Amino acid sequence: MAGEGREDSLAYGDYHGQEDNGNYEGGERGIIGDTYRRIRDRYQPQPYGQNAPSQASTSSRPHGGSQQSSGLVDSIFDKLQGLGSEVAEKLAGRGERHSHTHVDAQCSDGAHNNTQHRYGSFAAQRTGNDVKWFVDGCGYMWAVSRALEQARETIWILDWWLSPELYLRRPPSKNEQYRVDRMLQAAAQRGVKVNIIVYKEVTQALTRKYLSPTLPKYLHSLLPRSTDKVVSTLCGLGLATTFASLEHMETENPLIAPPVTVSSSHTKHALEALHPNIAVFRHPDHLPDAQTLQSSFISSLQHLSLDASTASKLPGDALKALYGMNEDVILYWAHHEKLCIIDGRIAFMGGLDLCYGRWDTNQHPIADAHPGNLDDIVFPGQDFNNARIMDFQDVTHWENNKVDRKESSRMGWSDLSISLRGPVVEDLRAHFVERWNFIYNEKYDVRKDVRYSRLTFVQNAAGSLPTQGVPQSGPQGAPQDFGTPDDQQRPSQYAQSQQQSYSGPQYDPNSYQNQGQGQAPYFPPPPVSDRGINEDEGRSGEGRYEPYNPSGHHHHRQQLEQEFEQQMGGFGGTAGMIRDRVAQGVQHVQDQYLSGNEHYSRLYGSFQEAGMPCQIVRSCTKWSHGVPTEHSVANAYISIIENARHFVYIENQFFITATSDAQKPVQNRIGAAIVERILRAARAGEKFKFIVVMPSVPAFAGDLKDESSLGTRAIMEYQYNSINRGGHSIMEMVANEGYDPTEYIRFYNLRNYDRINASASMRQAEQRSGVDYEDARREHDYDVDPQAEAGSAYRGVAQNYQRYQQAAAGIDNKQGLGSGRWDSVSECYMLGGPDIREVPWENGDVTEMDAFVSEELYVHSKILIADDRTVICGSANLNDRSQLGTHDSEIAIIVEDPTPVESYMNGTPWRASKFAASLRRQLFRKHLGLLPAQDMQRPIQNFEPIGVPNIYDFGSSEDQAVTDPLSDQFLRLWNTRARHNTDVFRQIFHPVPDDNVRTWGDYDSFYEQYFHEADKEADGKDGTKMPAKYRWGHVVAENFSPGDQGVREVKDLLSTVKGTLVEMPLLFLIKEDIAKEGVSLNAFTEEVYT
Repeated sequence: MAGEGREDSLAYGDYHGQEDNGNYEGGERGIIGDTYRRIRDRYQPQPYGQNAPSQASTSSRPHGGSQQSSGLVDSIFDKLQGLGSEVAEKLAGRGERHSHTHVDAQCSDGAHNNTQHRYGSFAAQRTGNDVKWFVDGCGYMWAVSRALEQARETIWILDWWLSPELYLRRPPSKNEQYRVDRMLQAAAQRGVKVNIIVYKEVTQALTRKYLSPTLPKYLHSLLPRSTDKVVSTLCGLGLATTFASLEHMETENPLIAPPVTVSSSHTKHALEALHPNIAVFRHPDHLPDAQTLQSSFISSLQHLSLDASTASKLPGDALKALYGMNEDVILYWAHHEKLCIIDGRIAFMGGLDLCYGRWDTNQHPIADAHPGNLDDIVFPGQDFNNARIMDFQDVTHWENNKVDRKESSRMGWSDLSISLRGPVVEDLRAHFVERWNFIYNEKYDVRKDVRYSRLTFVQNAAGSLPTQGVPQSGPQGAPQDFGTPDDQQRPSQYAQSQQQSYSGPQYDPNSYQNQGQGQAPYFPPPPVSDRGINEDEGRSGEGRYEPYNPSGHHHHRQQLEQEFEQQMGGFGGTAGMIRDRVAQGVQHVQDQYLSGNEHYSRLYGSFQEAGMPCQIVRSCTKWSHGVPTEHSVANAYISIIENARHFVYIENQFFITATSDAQKPVQNRIGAAIVERILRAARAGEKFKFIVVMPSVPAFAGDLKDESSLGTRAIMEYQYNSINRGGHSIMEMVANEGYDPTEYIRFYNLRNYDRINASASMRQAEQRSGVDYEDARREHDYDVDPQAEAGSAYRGVAQNYQRYQQAAAGIDNKQGLGSGRWDSVSECYMLGGPDIREVPWENGDVTEMDAFVSEELYVHSKILIADDRTVICGSANLNDRSQLGTHDSEIAIIVEDPTPVESYMNGTPWRASKFAASLRRQLFRKHLGLLPAQDMQRPIQNFEPIGVPNIYDFGSSEDQAVTDPLSDQFLRLWNTRARHNTDVFRQIFHPVPDDNVRTWGDYDSFYEQYFHEADKEADGKDGTKMPAKYRWGHVVAENFSPGDQGVREVKDLLSTVKGTLVEMPLLFLIKEDIAKEGVSLNAFTEEVYT
């Protein structure tokens, strides 16, 4: 991207010139260090004007004050701090070597899955699959609703959060039967067995309160017998003070607070109350009782001394007890998968939970005020969410929402999931059954509740495919048609088809063979081209189709091995040797030849017969799944990046990774793979690009300067240190080799705007009805749910709602302001949308200037696309929590569609994969505003479940604009649009982060002075806070002319915004330590944020 304008050298680390020897110490963020410093600062404050160092590597030891009063405490501090650092090192698993945390290393701890499948996955690659993508929640949830209403045997759901009151189709007033709880209840009443696993969230501040006073007393008892009584007494007081202070501080500032106020308890009890066929597991349980924890601690620390070096020799359980956890205690990690399997035949997976805040269209409207008709509301109750303003509150009462829709916007949600069928579903079934039975044995077996029982994974004769063209018997013995619609035929006008109701092929659940519960059907391969992706590389071939061999699955393989061993029992130990060699040989052949699409056609037939090769990968371990640690997701990311030939696109909620051991505590080495691939291309003079799209602010913070945002600032610091700061980031490592990193890797965010229709139409309806819009809206959120217990008291007496609706029916159209036409203007930045300058307005209680709002468009996708051929899609974020295997549990799929699409890479013809290319181009066009806005009430082919193929307009002018991701023409379009959108939003809304904000002083002048409430010290005598100049996300009006002229200036600028793509501000707070000192970020808990 040379010559494309300004590039500040600070963007990739020149500002940070300090040497770093790679050593990592607990330093000022050690838990003891934090506590010590708080005590020290309280009683021995530094002289005025003497500031503590801001860099995290600075020692936390004091250099002033009375040595007489602090020397002994310093000595105690030294030992405790050393112990804390060693414990943190041990807990983080440092010293162990893993293939995904050390370059060119093998897993060394002996506790890993020893499968020989590719990427170390529990599952082999499977051929013969069909996969369909869904960009954003509107089409995806419509497809899920279609599958749920057709379920006949089983529904299995694995979710981080599941909201029973979530509407899968919108608007809710027209789709009340499509609420999740009602759909599951209807299925259960049909005899469908519903099994759900949800993450059991952290519900309280998790401290070591169970260990106090046990721990300080025990540590004190280990002092030598010869210790002077005075010293012993002082040491005891020091220990007591340290832990008492820690307890006190954790009460106000807990080590970790719940990231989102979800309620798995509400999910469980609300759904199980509907029907006995619905069973919900919550997992994990976080804390044992105090007696168990203290007993475990005491028994495992019999030989503890205050010498830090001995801490590294402590047994693992003892260290975990120190940390407040053992094998049965999971403090921080979560079940993060998003998986839904219907009748064991089709599956949905990806980044979208079935919960509040996820449903959205591709234009991402953030305004939801409907003065002409409350029944047009799209986001009822808590589903209208903007955690930058207020996080979810009291989700048990779903209809409660304190965000004022007349003044505030929601936060848009950009996400992606897929639907699939075929042999690969067998591996997803096996994963769910393993998880269910593991939790059942651990937690629910003792309850002897008839609702709960173990699941049986029934092996089928193959998870295999019938001979091509042979019909199978249907449910009633009739011939079954396995054909699927021709996905090669493209409508001539894709943009127009997006606006029309879909009347093409319909999802037909009866296309699956009706087998018994828990069994998987046979699947036909989808019709595809005779020519394979790699035909140009001499890998195509013809021959007879061979059915899929199921022995690759570890459960299937284990049974075969057991049968073989029984038959060979007379040969003693020789049988075991033969068995192992045969199993290894068979698996090697299957993984290397039978499973890979590049080899499959050469040996067994054309790609037309092979279908899509797919492989399931996951992150899991003993606590989450009852199995040895598996980190095949990380292995796949690293391998696919290393082997990419031209281009990698990453869209992810997080970006925390390391290039070396110097970036501890971050362990995953995806960053090292990125650096290696860039340097290989740079040294060879090749054009290679990484494009990364991620949120501007992760984890939902409000004002970044608030103490409550410490966790978010910590994540941001780790992300910037991964990207361009700290001395070992990706960009710095590339720059150190003499290459411009921006030529090879760029980072982007998403942002959008809308206009709240608090116009003259709303004022007219309020005046005629005598009812405030928000009062009527709240009653609508009750009234839209006539069956809910909470709403029953309002049914028939929702007088405000009824009065408002009667008045609204008689208001003037006002050029569409009263009819609903302009309740959102989000279509204005999409393809074919109206010009915002032509959109009418009449002032009501709010001027048009104050009606415009902007917010970050939250990126929640978890996808990697390499060379427009290979796709990784699932639940795994790009951070340690998702990638290490020992932390959060995750599931993902690798799709390598052999269906060829003629394309280009850097102007050279390139044979891409249809699935990967269409998905990547759909995402790029959405971000650039080259797709028409979605109509939620007019479903198209992309709203249907698997079985109805994706529709995409290959060859259109908009498609051609994004076909070649390496062409100068595309890169100019992408970067120019991102930069221009960024400049417009900066001028109108002053959003942060921003490249012009490099210090906290800049933050105050650019943002805080406009949007932050005044401190009480600056307020009136009554102590009330002064309101901010402007509400969150609104126009900074003083930047423009007064009156109508200013509005015209704003609309002129907004008319130039296309799509939602903006630049990522890599210079934001680059001169500051973003994650300030605090007990919430310390050597024990920093892993939580990585």
